[in-house]
Amino acid sequence: MLFNSYIFVLLFLPLCLVGWFSLNRLPSRKPALLFLLGMSLWFYGYFNPKYIPIILCSIGGNYLLSRLMQKAAASENAQQRTAPPRKTILLALGLLANIGVLFYYKYMNFFLTEAGSILGETFTLHTIVLPLGISFFTFQQISFLVDSWRGETEAYSLLEYACFVAYFPQLIAGPIVTHDELIPQLRAPENRRLNWDNLARGLYLFSLGLGKKVLLADLFGNVANVGFNGVDALDSTGALVSMLAYTLQIYLDFSGYCDMAMGIGKMMNINLPGNFDSPYKALDIQDFWDRWHKTLTRFLTRYVYVPLGGSRKGKLRTYVNVILVFLISGLWHGAGMSFLFWGVLHGAASVLTRMVKASPGLQKLHPPKWLRWLLTFAFLNITWVFFRANSLSEGFRFISALFSGNFGPVAEGYLSAFHLPEVTALRRWFSIDSPNYLAMLIGFFLLNLLSVLFLPNDLEKTERFQPTAGRMVYAAGVFVWSVFSLSGVSTFLYFNF
Repeated sequence: MLFNSYIFVLLFLPLCLVGWFSLNRLPSRKPALLFLLGMSLWFYGYFNPKYIPIILCSIGGNYLLSRLMQKAAASENAQQRTAPPRKTILLALGLLANIGVLFYYKYMNFFLTEAGSILGETFTLHTIVLPLGISFFTFQQISFLVDSWRGETEAYSLLEYACFVAYFPQLIAGPIVTHDELIPQLRAPENRRLNWDNLARGLYLFSLGLGKKVLLADLFGNVANVGFNGVDALDSTGALVSMLAYTLQIYLDFSGYCDMAMGIGKMMNINLPGNFDSPYKALDIQDFWDRWHKTLTRFLTRYVYVPLGGSRKGKLRTYVNVILVFLISGLWHGAGMSFLFWGVLHGAASVLTRMVKASPGLQKLHPPKWLRWLLTFAFLNITWVFFRANSLSEGFRFISALFSGNFGPVAEGYLSAFHLPEVTALRRWFSIDSPNYLAMLIGFFLLNLLSVLFLPNDLEKTERFQPTAGRMVYAAGVFVWSVFSLSGVSTFLYFNF
C-alpha cells in the first residue's frame, strides 16, 4: 500500500489511529499490538498477499535464533564458558540465512547474467518477484541478531518483535530502526493515550511530505523520464535538465517519505529516528552521508565498517574498509553494475575526502564553503545519473551527451510535463492564451533548489513546531491539493530497494 493513495489516506490511516488508541484503553497491551501487527501486514501485503508468508517466516526464524542465542549465553555463563560458542554458530547461521534469502530474491538473476557473460554461457533466468522492503527488514533483523549475539537485547515477546519488524511506517523504505528505539515506545504507558500535540505535529509533517511527493517529486520525475527514457537522442541541454530533475526528484521523493513516516509515527506517539537532514547542504561526501539516509549509514558503520576494523588498523586498511562499505551500499540499493559503480564513486570520493582532511598542507588551502558545496553538489548530480540509468553503458552515454557541448533549445517533452490541470485552471482564470512553459520550468527548478538549500528539514520542523492557525491552514491546503492530485499510482523511489 502506498502512503500517497486514496485507500491509505481516507481509510487505512484513520482506521489505524482509531483502532490503535481505542484498543490501548484496555488493560492489556496485547490487543493493540495484535491490531497493529494485523494492520501492518495488510499494508505490506496489499498489492501482493504472497509477500506476507515471506516476512512472517523471516520474523519467526530470526526471533527463534535470537532466543536460542539468549539461552546459549545463559548456558555458557552457567558453565563458566566451557561450553562450545553456540551463540557465534547461531549468529553465523542467521547471517547466512538472511543474506541468502536477500541474495535469492534480489540478486540471483543479476548474478546469473553476469556469470553467464563472463563464462560465455546462457543461464535460465526465472521470474523472481522482489518482496517489497526486503532490503530494509533484512538489515533491521541482522542488526537485531548481532545485538543479540552481543547480549544487548532483552527477552522480547514474539508479538513485540513482530511489531518491531513489521511496523508499517518504516517497513517499506525505512528508517532502519533498532529494537531499543521502537519496542520501549510500544511498551510505554504514556504512549497509549492520544496526545493532541503529537497528533497535530504528525498531521503537519504527513501533509508536507505528501505534498513533496505528489506535487513536486512526481512532476520532476516526469521531466527526468523524458531524458532517461531516450538517452540516445539527448543533447547537452536535455541531459542537464534531466539530471537536475532527477537530483531534485529523488531528494523530494525520499524527503517526502521520511516526513510522512515520521508524521505517522508521531500521530501514534512513536518517535522514529531522523533519516534525512538537508543532505544537499553538505560540503563534502562524508557530510552528505551523515545527512542522507542516516539510519543506513548508521547500520553500515555499526555492523560492517567497525567489525571490519574501522579506522583502527592504519590508513590503508581504513580506506579499503570505506570502499567495501560503499560497495555494499551500492549493491544494497540495486542489483546492477550501475549501482556498484555508483557505490565505487562515492567510496572513492569518501576516501579522497579523508585524505584531504588528513593532510595539513591541503587543509591550509581553506577553500571557501561555496566552492566546497558546488563541487559536492556537482559530484552528486553526476553520480545520480548512474543511480538512475537503466544500465552502466546507458549512464556513460548520458554523461557523454551532457559534456558534448551540444546545447540547444529545451525540447517540448520537458515542457509538456507542466501541462497540468492546475495550470489549465490558472490560464482560464487569468485569461492567458499562451503560457510560457519554459519560464515555468526554470522557475520551478530554481524555487525548489532554493527550498532544499535554505528551508528547514523534517527534523528541524519537528523540533520547532508550534501549532498555529497559519500552519493549520497551510497544512490543510497542501493536504487537500495533494489528495485531489492522487490520480495515479506513483511509488516512492526507495520502494524499489
